[in-house]
Amino acid sequence: MKQGMLSFLAIASALALAGCRNQSADTVRIGVIAEITGDMPAVGASCRNAAELAVKEINAAGGIVLGGKARPVVLCVEDNAGKPEQSASAVQKLISEAGVVAIVGPNASRYAIPAAEVAEASRTVLITPWSTNPKTTLDARSGAPKRYVFRSCFIDPFQGRVLASFAFDTLKVKTAAVLYDIASEYNKGIAEIFAAAFAEKGGKVVAVETYTNPDRDFSAQLTKIKQVQPEIVFLPNYYSEVPLQIEQARRLGITAPFLGSDSWGSSDLVKLGGAQVEGCCFSTHYAPDRASPVARKFIAAYTAAYGSAPDDVAALTYDAFGLLFQSLSRAGEADREAVREALSRTERFEGVTGTMRFSPGSGDPVKSAVIIQVQNGAFAWFADANP
Repeated sequence: MKQGMLSFLAIASALALAGCRNQSADTVRIGVIAEITGDMPAVGASCRNAAELAVKEINAAGGIVLGGKARPVVLCVEDNAGKPEQSASAVQKLISEAGVVAIVGPNASRYAIPAAEVAEASRTVLITPWSTNPKTTLDARSGAPKRYVFRSCFIDPFQGRVLASFAFDTLKVKTAAVLYDIASEYNKGIAEIFAAAFAEKGGKVVAVETYTNPDRDFSAQLTKIKQVQPEIVFLPNYYSEVPLQIEQARRLGITAPFLGSDSWGSSDLVKLGGAQVEGCCFSTHYAPDRASPVARKFIAAYTAAYGSAPDDVAALTYDAFGLLFQSLSRAGEADREAVREALSRTERFEGVTGTMRFSPGSGDPVKSAVIIQVQNGAFAWFADANP
């Protein structure tokens, strides 16, 4: 490695260690808000790991060239502790104290939605990797698209229709039951979309049951579901909750297969669920065993760095940084408005989770999904689902 590159990397490393209050114009500061502690630490760990990898790689390649000068990227990480109010305050802290040009995260919709409100009001780009709820990128009052909020994942209306079509057309089931957390924007939204789309195709939702996190006893709801004998049970809930729900369902004698959404995508689902989740299917953002060259390169680098394969949150976080790096290069300056403009005009981005683009006036990418099945204790590609 050349001496100049060694010096560049040393500077980038020193800046990262010094923290994000360094206001030097020679750096590009990007914020990350992740669920490092709280109810979904696996999500936060994946997000932070992928962010660190993306920044390490761009700095190793010389940084981002802006105005003819290579600048190191400094990562500013905030833990939202799995709390909506802390997600919002983290945005304000990153903008006012760290002086970031853009923010990646939070991931879960219930944290991304309040964070997005602050970012929009502050006119700072926020890209959520994993929040699929439509409300994240829409103005709460007018319903119009936010100008500064984007995502690297698909949205729930698309995912809900994909799952309804998969259940009705591929699995050939005609009746379904749904159990979801009514207090969560994500769970509630996708449950309602699935139910409506399944009915439109000719299926019948024979039971809709709800709970509120952190409930751990689902016996009353599952007993009602058992009584109507659905052919499939849809659980649009998080990986940390689903194994217990399936275990209690099986104990009550429910034999129907279970179907999930992208909130199942952590490997902890299999660790917690074991044989109970074998054969279950869920929609998600990419399949490592059916990866593109771009994805294979990322998977190898992530696995080498962290000792485990990346989940969908890691892949989406890495894509969010790729979108930002591309937009910064096109903007030619670390200016929040210039980055927003460049990002909004993304016509093609080849990411780990597929090819995506943004339609004019929308922060929601046009991209595809996949159906994953748990096979022999691992996630395996089952089907593609295109927009």
